[in-house]
Parts: sequence; C-alpha cells; structure tokens
Amino acid sequence: MKKQSPIYEIETVLQYKHHAYDLRHQVLQGINFTDADIPWEYYQCENTVFLGCQFAQQSHINILLEKGALIFPHIKGLPYDPYRSCLYSWQELIQITENGKSKDEVIYDHFCKSRHWATPILETLAQSIHDHSMDDSLRELLLDPETKQQRATVGIMGGHSTLRTDPYFKKIAKAAWLLAKEGFLIASGGGPGIMEASNLGAYLANESLNTLDWALKTIAVAPHYTDEGYVEAARQIVEKIPTGTESLAIPTWFYGHEPSNLFATAIAKYFSNSIREDTLLTIAINGIIYAPGSAGTTQEIFQDAAQNHYGTVDWYSPMVFLGKKRYTEDTKIFETLKELAEGKAYQQLLFLTDTAEDAVDCILKNKPFKEQKK
Repeated sequence: MKKQSPIYEIETVLQYKHHAYDLRHQVLQGINFTDADIPWEYYQCENTVFLGCQFAQQSHINILLEKGALIFPHIKGLPYDPYRSCLYSWQELIQITENGKSKDEVIYDHFCKSRHWATPILETLAQSIHDHSMDDSLRELLLDPETKQQRATVGIMGGHSTLRTDPYFKKIAKAAWLLAKEGFLIASGGGPGIMEASNLGAYLANESLNTLDWALKTIAVAPHYTDEGYVEAARQIVEKIPTGTESLAIPTWFYGHEPSNLFATAIAKYFSNSIREDTLLTIAINGIIYAPGSAGTTQEIFQDAAQNHYGTVDWYSPMVFLGKKRYTEDTKIFETLKELAEGKAYQQLLFLTDTAEDAVDCILKNKPFKEQKK
C-alpha cells in the first residue's frame, strides 16, 4: 500500500513553496495567490484542500478541480474571515473601522442580524467554518511542540458583573498571578468581571505584587464595564507594561455587548456560545477555580461536573470553589456536588476555600488524573 503524505497546514505562500509541486493531502488556508505566477498544471493536487484561498483566474481553479483538489471558496461581504489561521488579539478587535466602530462591534452588529433560526444558510456555514478555525488555532496554541501533550491549563470562572473594586476581583487576580508564575496557562471567558481579573493577574505574573496592586488601583477608577473610562483605565496598564505573560481568553459574540478585556494575549472568539463554553471547560485539564457568579457560572459548574462525573474528556480535574458563603450559605451548590460525586473518581477533587493562596494550593497539590481501567 502506498504511504500517504503527511498532512500539513499551509498558511503562507512561503510555506507552500517548500512543497516542490506536490501538494497531495495538504490543507492550504487563507492564502492569496492572485499576485503569484504559479504553474498549477504541474502540481500534484490529489485531495488537496484550499480553504478560502484567492486565485488570479477562474482557469486556475478549474485546473485544480480537475486534478482532484477540493476548494472552499472565499466568501465575500463578511466583516470577518471564516478561514483565518490564527487567534485574535485585543488590538485587532478594538481596531477602528471605516464606519467609526471597532472591528469587534462591527462583527457583533452583523451577528445580531443573523443570530436566530431565520439566518441564511451561507451565513451559518461561514460562522461554523470560522469557529472551526478557532478550534484549529487553539489546538496549535495548547499543544506543546516537544512533548505533543496539552499545556498545563487552569480555567477561572465567575461573575461578569463583578466590580473591579470587589474583594473577589482582587482574590482572583492574585490567584491567577500565582498560578501563572508556576507556569500554568490561565484561561478565562475573556470578558469583564472575574474574567478580566483572571487575565490581568496572569498578564502581570512577571511583575511584582506591588505592580499588581498598582494595576488594581488603576482600573478601580471605573469599576463596571459600563462606566466611563473603563477601557481607558485598562489601557494605562498595557501601555506601561506592553509585554505581559501569556494567557488565553475564550469569549463569544453571543455576549458581544460585553467588551473583551485587554489582558489576554490570545483570544479565541466564537460565534457559538455552546461550543465556546464546552471548549473552555474541556481545555482546563489542570482544574477550574470558581469565584462567585450567577446563572452562567452555575451552568458552567454543573457542565464541568458532568465532564468529571462521566469522564468524558478522559481527565478528572480539580474543581475549586473560592467563596464559602456563596457556595454553602447563599446556595447549596458545593453540598450538592459533594453528594453527586459520592463514590466517583472526582470526589477527592472538590475543594472549598476563601483565599487565593488556598485555591492555588489546591491546584498545585492535586494533579488531574485518568481513572484506572478495570
């Protein structure tokens, strides 16, 4: 049997030139070939996939199709690129467009017109392809190139409306700061509140605790994301410290009225909120810290518990509840989970605390594990 060529993702003209007329079984993504003089008739293109590439002439497309290539066409008229080959940055999302709105706002406005069941099929297809490109870029970020294993990742979740002046905002920022110092990749939902505190703490992991305190005081002048000067306060921090420690945000245009925070260095932004939530829970194999939150946080807690309960992602991971009053007095969530987990592998991975230091200690001392097969 003939050995199949290894599959490569080719995202630039320079990468493509290394393949010496043999593109069989390769995926070329988002490349503009309109200015490149390419003799396609000499290329082997059996099972080659072109995702959103642009060509100089229709005849070039015809040649590739005759040679067995599969071409997903460039879709015009969209404010986003379905075939993008990288995650977003906050700088890209806040970039002002010709109509005076940020790119993030333009995409959100476009999404709001097509977020219901009457959405045209081409739009839903484009959104699905876009979210797949986020999945693909996220895998590249999370995969350790040497070990081929996923990087140690901790998720942090909690209320989106938590004020910058709230004690739990400071606790989460410190927890993220401590965890990032230990080499963990911090992942949040990418928005305001506890999500911003998570990415802020991680961003400043190479700085002193005094610097973190300064940052918390700096942004406290605009406590809520609807307050005037909210974004400007965050800008003061990234302008003074332009290069921070890496962290991840996974927001969604489903909640596009909430601003993405400025402290995540990589942003995987999705159209589908359900895919986004499941992705965030799944990648946090080293555990999740839950600060106080409302319905959304509660949903994520039980979704995470279901993954642990059934072992659906292979790993059993710590669930750390930061806020004894919230999770025992205001609600019975912790007690409910303890009862639910009785006799299950993750029973030993449920923790309740009131301090950032204890929350971090729970993550450090309790590694994720796989249940032994009987």
